[in-house]
This record gives sequence, structure tokens and C-alpha cells, in this order.
Amino acid sequence: MRELLIRFHMLKWRRLSKFRPPYFSTRGPTEVFMKKAILSAILAAGLVSIGAASGLAQSTFGTVHGVCKDAQGTPITDAQIVWQNQDNGRTYKLKTDKKGSFFSLGLEPGKYTVTLSKDGKVLDTQKNVAIDLGDNPAYDIDLKAAQEQSIQQAAKQQGVSAEQIKQQQEQQAKAEQYNEKIKDVNGKLTQVNEMLKAQPPQYDQAIASLTEIAQAVPNEDVIWYRLGSAYLDSAKTQTDAAERTKRNTEAYNDLQKAVELRKNPPQGTATKTPANQAQDAQKLAAYYDNLGAAAARLNKVDEAMNDYKQAAQINPANAGSYYFNLGAILTNTATDANGKKAAAEAFDKAIQADPTKADAYYWKGSNLIALSTSDSSGKLSAPEGTAEAFQKYLDLQPSGPHAEEAKQMLAALNQTVESSYGTKKATKKK
Repeated sequence: MRELLIRFHMLKWRRLSKFRPPYFSTRGPTEVFMKKAILSAILAAGLVSIGAASGLAQSTFGTVHGVCKDAQGTPITDAQIVWQNQDNGRTYKLKTDKKGSFFSLGLEPGKYTVTLSKDGKVLDTQKNVAIDLGDNPAYDIDLKAAQEQSIQQAAKQQGVSAEQIKQQQEQQAKAEQYNEKIKDVNGKLTQVNEMLKAQPPQYDQAIASLTEIAQAVPNEDVIWYRLGSAYLDSAKTQTDAAERTKRNTEAYNDLQKAVELRKNPPQGTATKTPANQAQDAQKLAAYYDNLGAAAARLNKVDEAMNDYKQAAQINPANAGSYYFNLGAILTNTATDANGKKAAAEAFDKAIQADPTKADAYYWKGSNLIALSTSDSSGKLSAPEGTAEAFQKYLDLQPSGPHAEEAKQMLAALNQTVESSYGTKKATKKK
């Protein structure tokens, strides 16, 4: 009865409270001890297994970590580091984070070639980098320190100061950067060529592009030459006199700059070698040729004459064209007998340089006949060589654009006109 009351009260207490009284096992101490022993054995076995796995990992792989910095000490972000095992060729590719750091725990032990690159450009390469089991010392890539070490080694090998080597490397780096810029310029020049080949030529677009290029590479004489020539050609298409003058002035200034840069290249530019001296002479002569044309359009006659003479002296092989251009300028600007005589002399030099240049004979004759005198009967007396000049033109170009004018001039001089069809008396112009 007492036992039943106790159980009743215990049951009632459990219903009233969530608290559960202690559980008293009726199992013997031996059974409890055995279960604890088994559990301990299982846990111990698990620890041994984990330890064995850890030991296996440490015996197979090594960890690598480090920081990459450029020559200015700035972290190199988003760079690729390739670790190539020198024994089996296996590669591991890592990337740097925003702090220039990298990390990997999966490299097998051995010697590696480590290559750091960014945007396709190799920044550093080191061979025989040893990786051991487990943790390895930090492998930092400091391009500034590497550069200093390289400078010291190069200075020792070449027998010069470290400062000299440093200057050489800086110049080389600048040259490489400039070459990259030139690649971009060449692409834009290709577009300019297409603009100028268009019909009609797109002068304004070409001038805008060339102006932009000239600002990017201000020491390139060929760019100023191209820009000046574009202005010179575009001026001929303008109907407004003020706009023509403006463009001819721009052409003159740009071509002058091209000549100055060609004759006196800035320090650090490539030295002209004997192999390309002939080509350089041709370029400079072409610069003077266009400069002479621009000067003539601005009524700078004396300067134009000097420019054409310079072109002829620099490139004698093309002197005929330069002297012809000089003669044309003098013909258009001559206001007296001296001007006509100077023009005839220029065409005479063009003939000496190129005896087959038919137009030079015609314009020589035209300037000489302007110096003719007449007697009381009205008969013309032309300077020596006038009739011969017109006749030579007809010999070279019997059906040329000036053939009729040449025949009329000979008729005015009461000369016979010779042709491949025989000799006949020229009809005098009434």
C-alpha cells in the first residue's frame, strides 16, 4: 500500500512539473563500465584515423603563399602565378587578390618554375623554387627588390655603375611604352588613309584624327607632315578666301614643325643609320617641297624658293620635280622681267635634272617669250632658246595639253613646226 502511494504521488508530480527526477539505473556497474570502455575505444580509433589522414595530407602536399608587388611597391592585383613542376611538368595556376596575395595548399613537393604575369605580359620568372611538405616560407615577389638585384648584377658584369644601368633600363621601359603607343597610332593612321582615299576626300575628319594623333605623339615628324599636307590639300577645296588662308597657314606651321623635328630629332629618338639615310633624305625633301607650296600660297616667295632649292639639294634624284615646282611659283608671282627670267632659269634646271619633262620646256618657252621685244614692223625678237623650248615640247608630246599653244607661239615667232608627220610652215595667228 505504501509503495502504491509513492508511485501515485510521483506520477502526479510529473504531470504538474516539466522537471524530471533523476533516473536510477537498475543495471549493474559492470555493464556500465563495459559500455564506457567500448565508447572510449571507438573515440580513440576515430582520433587515430583522423591523425592518420592528417599525416597522409602532410606527406603528400605543400602549402604556398605570398604577396606580389610591382617596382613601385604597389600590390599587383588580379595577376596570374603559374607554378610548373620541373620534374613532371604539372602546372598550378593561382591568382592574386585585391591585396596582391595568393595562397594554395595543394602543391606536391618538388622544384618549380614560377611565372608572374598580368594582362598577358610576363612580369617575373624564377626557376628552382623548392616546395617541401606542409607549410613553406612565404614566397613574396617584389619586383622592386628584384630590379635592384638585377641592376647590381648587370653593373658588375658590364663594369659600370648601378645608376647607369638603371638609366638604361628606364630608357628601355619608356621605349617599350612608346612602341605600344605607336601601335595604336598606326591603327588610327590606317583609318586616316581611308578618309583621304574617299571620294570626295574626307579632309575635315582626317585633320581631326591627325590633330589628335599629333597631341599623343608630338615628336613624330611624319604626323606633322601628314597633318600639314591634309590642310594644304583641303585649302584648295575651299571657296571662302579667309578659310583658304587659314588652312594654308595651318599647313605652313605644321610643315615647318615637321622639318624641324626631322632635322633635329628630340633626345632619345632613334639614330639614323646608313641603311636608311637615303629614305630619310627623300622624306625631308618631300617636307621641304610641301613647305614651299604652303609658303608660296601665303606669298612668302623668297622662302618658297629656298624650300624648293633645299629639296633639290637634299634629294637630287627628284630635283626635276622640285625645280619645276619652283618655276611654277615664280611664273605665278612674277611681276617684271626679272621674275620671268628667274622662272625660266628654274625650268631650265628642271630640264637639266630630267630632260624628258615636257611641261618644263613649254613653261620655259612661255616665260622667255614674255621677255620678247619687237621692231618697228612688229616682228618679235625672242630670247635665245625660246623657239627651241616650244619645239622640244612638241617633240616629246605632239598631242599634249599645250600642243596648240606651242604651235601658236612658234607661228608668232615665224618658225617652222616640226612633227613626226614632216615639216610644215606654222600658220601665223591673225
